Amino acid sequence: QGQLSILQEKIDHLERLLAENNEIISNIRDSVINLSESVKDGQKNPEAINFSQGSVSELFPSASALFAVDSEDCLFASKSGSHGAGVQMLDVYDILPFDNPDGGVWKQGFDITYNENEWDNEPLQVFVVPHSHNDPGWLKTFDDYFRDQTQHILNNMVIKLQEDNRRKFIWSEISYFAKWWDGIDSQKKDAVKRLIKDGQFEIVTGGWVMSDEASSHYFAVIDQLIEGHQWLERNLGVKPKSGWAVDPFGHSPTMAYLLKRAGISTMLIQRVHYSIKKHFSTQKTLEFFWRQNWDLGSSTDILCHMMPFYSYDVPHTCGPDPKICCQFDFKRLPGGRISCPWRVPPEPIHAGNVQHRAWLILDQYRKKSKLFRTKVVLAPLGDDFRYVESSEWDQQYQNYQKLFDYMNSRPEWHVKAQFGTLSDYFEALRKESHLGEESSNSLFPVLSGDFFTYADRDHHYWSGYFTSRPFYKRLDRVLESYIRAAEILYSLALVQSSKSEKMSAFPSVNNYKLLTEARRNLGLFQHHDAITGTAKDWVVVDYGTRLFHSIMSLKKVIVDSAHVLVLKDKSSYNYDTSTPFLKM
Repeated sequence: QGQLSILQEKIDHLERLLAENNEIISNIRDSVINLSESVKDGQKNPEAINFSQGSVSELFPSASALFAVDSEDCLFASKSGSHGAGVQMLDVYDILPFDNPDGGVWKQGFDITYNENEWDNEPLQVFVVPHSHNDPGWLKTFDDYFRDQTQHILNNMVIKLQEDNRRKFIWSEISYFAKWWDGIDSQKKDAVKRLIKDGQFEIVTGGWVMSDEASSHYFAVIDQLIEGHQWLERNLGVKPKSGWAVDPFGHSPTMAYLLKRAGISTMLIQRVHYSIKKHFSTQKTLEFFWRQNWDLGSSTDILCHMMPFYSYDVPHTCGPDPKICCQFDFKRLPGGRISCPWRVPPEPIHAGNVQHRAWLILDQYRKKSKLFRTKVVLAPLGDDFRYVESSEWDQQYQNYQKLFDYMNSRPEWHVKAQFGTLSDYFEALRKESHLGEESSNSLFPVLSGDFFTYADRDHHYWSGYFTSRPFYKRLDRVLESYIRAAEILYSLALVQSSKSEKMSAFPSVNNYKLLTEARRNLGLFQHHDAITGTAKDWVVVDYGTRLFHSIMSLKKVIVDSAHVLVLKDKSSYNYDTSTPFLKM
């Protein structure tokens, strides 16, 4: 019965496509008639018509859609006629069976094969991107994580990147970075600025947190982006170029829109339903221009990379076989605290095994690259709270450098492997695909729609968090409205208070601090384990306490500001903390 209904849906879908194609054909027919009319006119009056090479596609934008109809490709045709979006997610959800067959070593995918000569004319470029995913609260509070792990990661980053200028590292959570920055000396600060300038260290996204994309309100998401970007502007003078969202539970086109408006031009996402990842892998549409559903042009387009496999950890990022990739997570070397669940441990790289080990991981890189449209491959190297100890930096960076050096010394392997930042990858991708060149027809499809609801395996749909811990979700909205009110009243009061000597007692500096703290507490709560309700109980209480304190602080800002604004006779202004002029 189930299969019959799937068949019925597919037939309905094809009927819709046929109807749309009929429309396209009739449009083309009309255009041809118009064209022949103008050609006749042109013979009588040669100035009337002047064709350039590109004019046929301008006259028939929908023709490309018509000829894209391949069995699976009917998808891309479906919406191209109307508003240029090649892949429309609503159609994808319609045609996918959402089955879950065993795909072999890549459980949720399929076997990937390649021909060894594929890279003879154009070598494979591999970018290994070291990262450490730092949740601002989850199993520990923000402050506890910072004390136990995050500060050590950042301290070691400064030391270890300076040891070898081929090493790279990316960071995204500014809430942690700002707390660390406030506690380091100027020598360290200068070193960080140098590492950024030299392209060894990159800030990605640059928000206060890596925000949730389902339960958060867009205003608060913008606010935490501003908080992070302003901090970076003031302290480092940098503007983030690429978005990095490896852990939010499903992805929204609103995030793509906001990132684009914030000056970010490329982005990466990870937690997408495994059936969609598999489908996009077969179509090679894991890299696409994400466009808003309502955009009739292309002004909202942002280049997006979707990671193909189950997780952002090392076993699931070098290629399709986690048993092999795990052997290249050198934090799991025998004797350490974590090991490989597939029971084959990593081996330290030395002259005796480097050929075999390099070939093994190159095979994974090649297979991964087969899911994409270019010869540039991205391999993130990291996990939650990684690179805490100095020894882990050595284990990863030294062993990988040996692998790269060996691979790159074998011209017949046709590969160039190196550490890179996220922007290094996207720049190579742009070059390879000739993006931004005038004549180029983009290699990448345009996509519109969203990636909810997420399932990482089986029927594990991540939808409980849309409504869980509703008290805190509500508190978030209350604080947000208080912030907006306080900001407006404070701004007006500030202008008034500067007008007379008597008003200089207005506590502008202190209130500004309270406003900043409130914005940062609201920003912290946009984190994908905070507003979602997915943290431990005591961590939730910590978030709640911050939200509550900020609401109380903002009441003071509102009272102080309203006092200035309601006085008819400004000269009678008298600021007294013990007896506030107004009460809320």
